[in-house]
Amino acid sequence: MKIFRHLTSCGPAYAALMPDGGAREITGDIFGDYIVTDRLITPGTRLAPVDATCIFGIGLNYQKHADELGRLVQAHPLIFIKSANTLQHPDGAIEIPRTLTSDAVDYEGELAVIIGRSCKNVSKEDALDYVLGYTCANDVSARDWQFVLGGGQFSQGKSFDTFCPLGPVLVTRDEIPDPDHLRVTTHVNGTLRQDGNTRDMIFDVASLISFLSSSKTLQPGTVILTGSPDGVGHSLKPPVYLQAGDLVKVEIERIGVLSNPVVEETVVSLAASSKSFQNFNQ
Repeated sequence: MKIFRHLTSCGPAYAALMPDGGAREITGDIFGDYIVTDRLITPGTRLAPVDATCIFGIGLNYQKHADELGRLVQAHPLIFIKSANTLQHPDGAIEIPRTLTSDAVDYEGELAVIIGRSCKNVSKEDALDYVLGYTCANDVSARDWQFVLGGGQFSQGKSFDTFCPLGPVLVTRDEIPDPDHLRVTTHVNGTLRQDGNTRDMIFDVASLISFLSSSKTLQPGTVILTGSPDGVGHSLKPPVYLQAGDLVKVEIERIGVLSNPVVEETVVSLAASSKSFQNFNQ
C-alpha cells in the first residue's frame, strides 16, 4: 500500500493512495492500529511521510561512491545523524545556507527506511519485521561544512534546514519484500546524475537495522537513509553544486519521484545574522 501524509483543515493526516489514483482516509495510529476507510478524500498539500523521531544517515554505503570521494570503506557502517529541522516535504524548497554560507551544497538520492515498531538488538533475520515502509530521500549535504569547516564531523554539513526531503509516499514493506533490488536515480534540471541500484549497497537494509539497533533502541518514526550511489556533484570534474533555480528529482522504482526546487536562504536580519556568526566563533 502507498500511504501519504497531507495537510487538512484539522492538521496533518494520513491517506492511502488507491490504484485508480483516488485517495482514502486513514484513521488510527500509523505506527499501531490503523484503518483505511471507505471515505474518499481530496488530498491537501503533501507532507513528508513521517514526522521523524530521529534521522540516521549511512555514509559510503556504495563502493563506487566511496571511490569517487577517495574514502576507504570500513568494517562497520559509517553513521551520522541529521537533526530533525532538516526534514522537508515533497515539492518543498531546498535552501542554500546564506547565514552560515555554503557554496558547495550537493544532492544525494537515497532509499529511506522508516521504522514502524520499537526495536533493540534485533537480528539481521528479523530486522525487516520492524520496518513500516520505504520512501525516497535526498541527503542534501554542504560539502564545505562537511569536509572542511565542520571540525572533522559530518553533522554540521548535513543538518541545515531543509536538508532532508522525504516522500512523496511511504510504501509499506509488504509491497517491497526485498528492498535490496531497487533502482535509484537522481536528475538535476532533467539531467541524469545518479543511476544506481540498492543491490550494490555494501551493507544491506537488514544489516543496517541490526547494527543501528545494537545496544540502542530505535523508536517508531526513526528514518534510516541507506546511502547514496555515485554521481554526486562534488565528484564531478570540476564539481557542480546546486544553485538557486535548480530542480532535483530523486526516483526509486516502486516508490515514486521526490521533487524539490532549490532556493537561497532568506536572511531575515543582517544584524541578527552577524550576531549569530559572532556567537558561532566564540
